[in-house]
Amino acid sequence: MSNVLELVNIRKSFGAEVVLHDLSLSVPEHTATVLIGASGSGKSTLLRCINLLEAIDDGQIFLDGREISDPLINVDEVRRRLGMVFQSFNLFPHKTVLENITLAPIKVQGKSAEEARIAAKALLSRFDLADKADQYPDRLSGGQQQRVAIIRSIAVNPRLLLLDEITSALDPVLVNEVLSIVRDLKGDGMTMVLATHEMGFATQVADEVCFLESGNILERGSADAVLHNPKNPKTQEFLRRVHQAGRL
Repeated sequence: MSNVLELVNIRKSFGAEVVLHDLSLSVPEHTATVLIGASGSGKSTLLRCINLLEAIDDGQIFLDGREISDPLINVDEVRRRLGMVFQSFNLFPHKTVLENITLAPIKVQGKSAEEARIAAKALLSRFDLADKADQYPDRLSGGQQQRVAIIRSIAVNPRLLLLDEITSALDPVLVNEVLSIVRDLKGDGMTMVLATHEMGFATQVADEVCFLESGNILERGSADAVLHNPKNPKTQEFLRRVHQAGRL
């Protein structure tokens, strides 16, 4: 199985603070890698570095064997192959749901408006949002907005999908309706890297779980190994705190 993503000795600092310490990671095709760890552990920064939203200080990032961390790389070309979903939805408020989803296929991929609309409507139907196509984001619940954000990200058929704490801004009642889309995409074979605090969900979708602390991967392995039989004392302590907070 080939690796879609490879990170080699990634280092990232903000001023004097080192946020990622020589971090290396491989993500094979059709797998889901889940990043866990406390806030500030480096999960979001790592995802932003992969998407080239943050420039790394040292190391290399490869997408399908091609180095995308090269300063001379065409960033827009790389981002056409990546999908990213943030905590805060980031939908265009002045565009309808359908317009939000069709924007990138039309502008970036050069699809016709009709082709993009047909594909977008099919995705909305699949994920039970067909009746929201002509609504504006502020008319939707948080869960519906986040589902639209995920649909928008997969409308360009990304090679790699990055998901950054996509349920953290949601009411607990709405969390599962968002995670159900990710479970479906996992079933489709979508290659994903996701940061989450939802350990039960991580158990369901992760091929590999990586526990981060202070920009280091302290423990990695299968979901069962890391989440239910962790070896590192710091992983054990983190999961104990999560369990006490009622999230496991």
